[in-house]
Amino acid sequence: MSCCDLAAAGQLGKAGIMASDCEPALNQAESRNPTLERYLGALREAKNDSEQFAALLLVTKAVKAGDIDAKTRRRIFDAVGFTFPNRLLTTKEAPDGCPDHVLRALGVALLACFCSDPELASHPQVLNKIPILSTFLTARGDPDDAARRSMIDDTYQCLTAVAGTPRGPRHLIAGGTVSALCQAYLGHGYGFDQALALLVGLLAAAETQCWKEAEPDLLAVLRGLSEDFQKAEDASKFELCQLLPLFLPPTTVPSECLRDLQAGLARILGSKLSSWQRNPALKLAARLAHACGSDWIPAGSSGSKFLALLVNLACVEVRLALEETGTEVKEDVVTACYALMELGIQECTRCEQSLLKEPQKVQLVSIMKEAIGAVIHYLQQVGPEKQKEPFVFASVRILGAWLAEETSSLRKEVCQLLPFLVRYAKTLYEEAEEANDLSQQVATLAISPTTPGPTWPGDALRLLLPGWCHLTVEDGPREILIKEGAPSLLCKYFLQQWELTSPGHDTSVLPDSVEIGLQTCCHIFLNLVVTAPGLIKRDACFTSLMNTLMTSLPSLVQQQGRLLLAANVATLGLLMARLLSTSPALQGTPASRGFFAAAILFLSQSHVARATPGSDQAVLALSPDYEGVWADLQELWFLGMQAFTGCVPLLPWLAPAALRSRWPQELLQLLGSVSPNSVKPEMVAAYQGVLVELARANRLCREAMRLQAGEETASHYRMAALEQCLSEP
Repeated sequence: MSCCDLAAAGQLGKAGIMASDCEPALNQAESRNPTLERYLGALREAKNDSEQFAALLLVTKAVKAGDIDAKTRRRIFDAVGFTFPNRLLTTKEAPDGCPDHVLRALGVALLACFCSDPELASHPQVLNKIPILSTFLTARGDPDDAARRSMIDDTYQCLTAVAGTPRGPRHLIAGGTVSALCQAYLGHGYGFDQALALLVGLLAAAETQCWKEAEPDLLAVLRGLSEDFQKAEDASKFELCQLLPLFLPPTTVPSECLRDLQAGLARILGSKLSSWQRNPALKLAARLAHACGSDWIPAGSSGSKFLALLVNLACVEVRLALEETGTEVKEDVVTACYALMELGIQECTRCEQSLLKEPQKVQLVSIMKEAIGAVIHYLQQVGPEKQKEPFVFASVRILGAWLAEETSSLRKEVCQLLPFLVRYAKTLYEEAEEANDLSQQVATLAISPTTPGPTWPGDALRLLLPGWCHLTVEDGPREILIKEGAPSLLCKYFLQQWELTSPGHDTSVLPDSVEIGLQTCCHIFLNLVVTAPGLIKRDACFTSLMNTLMTSLPSLVQQQGRLLLAANVATLGLLMARLLSTSPALQGTPASRGFFAAAILFLSQSHVARATPGSDQAVLALSPDYEGVWADLQELWFLGMQAFTGCVPLLPWLAPAALRSRWPQELLQLLGSVSPNSVKPEMVAAYQGVLVELARANRLCREAMRLQAGEETASHYRMAALEQCLSEP
């Protein structure tokens, strides 16, 4: 058989390629082509390679490209099987006068024909050819050789068919296809555009696995695409805008890529564009903002102007989409604009190293205020049937980001929306799994078909906590939140989130947002304790909360790296104990004693005596564990000292318990060992408050303080109230 005959036999694969264009009824096709039946019989009965070649050639001549259907392809496979194509793919000896790749080309053509059947595309005999097929994509040869080009086309058809099966992407990634596709694209040889299309599909289906298996090669493709994007002067730059989000890695984006991407976006967005040109650029910018924050934007005048332009365009797009009632909203574009607005909010509230100058911040805040007004207007129209839609979640997210920083503007509109926000948060809290799914849908909607780098919060309530923390300070919004049942919802949410941090759960895998959410809940409860004490006393949910705080603090204060959360829990518990002092749970029960012992531990370990060079007297200094977080902690510490002081006269058992802990004695010992000049007046006042109440509440406390030179120490620090108290019998 000649080389030309082999090439003709290879056309069987082309028949398979075009089969999807025309698949007539099977019984009609068979009745029209009895010759094909005879040739298939000959193919089945072939005893050697030569006879199979001849039969394949006859089948090729009998089957026209448009006449082959799925069942006919399957019958050809049944006649040929995988053994023959396997030998063709691995043989190194070609007939005289034929290039060495001709047999492989025929083998690939047969596989391409078979892979048109989805069942065969996932067959183990096809899957184990993935490594061989991948090598064909980067094999060297004559770029003008028609047979080689045909083999490359057939190879892409095979790999694309496998990628379309349920587990196909996983098999392709494991078989080295991603690296081969990257190299084929970067080589810009024949079929490189098909390599890029298949890469896009694999990244969309299994981004994490692709990057894990072929990060260096994918980064090389990203560098190439970014450079092309920066240089592009034609319509290709808009096509690249759509492709590039898929190639951004889940880890750090190379700086040279960020530079090229920013330069390309600056040229696009700085021009007058139609929406189909501008929208992909906004989505790419949103993907970069979500993955890199503002790190991809250069410092200086050009960077600040670019950021201001981004946020301005995003706000305009949001207003155009949401202010017009009845207008079809392009949700993916608007959600991308939300991400850019979040970037603007972050930069406008950043005090140090902000890209924006103060006049720019003022201008952008005004522009964003109008866009947030449009978001509120949209949410006011949302009915119960739409509450589970991803775009509503995204809209609540951007409103939450705004309220976290700004509640004074749009106050009337925000108050009108609060009932909806409470109901919405409650609905998603009660259906937590759907809330997590919504979060992922929002990420997909806003950024790209891939999972973004940083994790989006998995529930609506966490998005709203910072804003509600500000609003509970104000009378009007606080009353609305209380009326709508927000405190009860927050208590349930806190208890549920607390379970995630309890013993038996692996806290190392928890996102930081869980602990931050718990701290913010504590801040809201602290606001309610101060501004609505009656609510704390009458609502049963706060009794449950108090029980959880009491049982949790003893273990929490012992855990490394969780001092700030412990401070919140201790201070909140102490303030609530003052209001709930008549509760049976606080009458010297084991839980209450354990809680106050842990609170004393937190309050007593904040400061130590530290020697100073060249001085005989030590100074009062922060203990090492408290130094790094004192800026965030000190207000809670002083509030905790004040709350403990208030609990002493209300709980008769507390003063003896404090005495047994030796806190008053050790406190006086600490003050006696340091220079009074090193103790700030506010510290003196806090210490005196605790010591005075303990001395007044219990005779044994007074005696212990006197034995610890309490009167002398009180005199040195001008603690008149303590000095007077200790002078009494």
